[in-house]
Amino acid sequence: MPGDTQKMPDTGAAAVVDFESNRDLLFGVAYRVLGSVADAEDVVQESWLRWNRVDASQVADPRSYLAQIATRLALDRLRRAKASREDYVGPWLPEPLSTGPDAEEYAGLSESVSMAMLVVLETLSPLERVAFVLREAFEFSFADIAEILGRSETSVRQLFRRARLHVRERRPRFENDRAVRRQVTERFMAACLGSDIDALVGLLAPDVTLWSDANGRRGLPRSPVHGAQTVSRMLANGIKKFTGSAALAPDEPVGPLGGSIVYVNGGPAAVLTVAGKLVGVVVLDIDPESSFVTRVWMLANLEKLGSLSDNR
Repeated sequence: MPGDTQKMPDTGAAAVVDFESNRDLLFGVAYRVLGSVADAEDVVQESWLRWNRVDASQVADPRSYLAQIATRLALDRLRRAKASREDYVGPWLPEPLSTGPDAEEYAGLSESVSMAMLVVLETLSPLERVAFVLREAFEFSFADIAEILGRSETSVRQLFRRARLHVRERRPRFENDRAVRRQVTERFMAACLGSDIDALVGLLAPDVTLWSDANGRRGLPRSPVHGAQTVSRMLANGIKKFTGSAALAPDEPVGPLGGSIVYVNGGPAAVLTVAGKLVGVVVLDIDPESSFVTRVWMLANLEKLGSLSDNR
């Protein structure tokens, strides 16, 4: 890839324009690789610092060059995060990204950044994940990806093929209509807040699975819960118990339990609040043919909800 990192920095207007025009790309790559909004933002910032030390006038393809910087920074962070995630209590889920009703407004956000897809990406090796993200989400050529990763093009093609096969085996071929997803999410939230087990059973697929990411917080299961009846009882009986004490000081009176719909990762999600304070977010995976909920992801680790709190 062209560019000499030892040359004098070019901080001129053209270099700034090149960086800003690729900022969304850098964030998009880093977020998909790391599953963390805060870490992705840090990667973008560090990418700018490194770009600022480059003679940008000598870089023939700023997009690929910047993607290389961000990708390698993200891979370094991912490897360092592996140890801390091994000590995590319960399932580790990607951090939700606040978007809006129209995902196209958010740097090409699409199915590739849905919670379901991010969960699948977590099961890939780091290099498979990068190859898949750069090719599938951002349409880099295999030659460009090979240069970004410092691998042969043949190796990159193999990485991508393995990743794509893995993803296809775990994701439905078609996605739901967005209006249907919102309707099901609204009904699901109402049933949870109303502790209506029958309504929940009517929404859930028989083999539904619930994952809760709370890093050990009281009131939520630390392992996946399976089956419509079991998941329904857990949600109906456990939501109020959990939210009744979540994020409140020991001497603070419990406020009213509430909920609303927000858009994260390009789709609707249910937000749970206590006295107006965000305590959890629930994202649903819905079968496109039956409209039954097949997977429930409950995020209640407050450290992962900061970006949503800031946007409410």
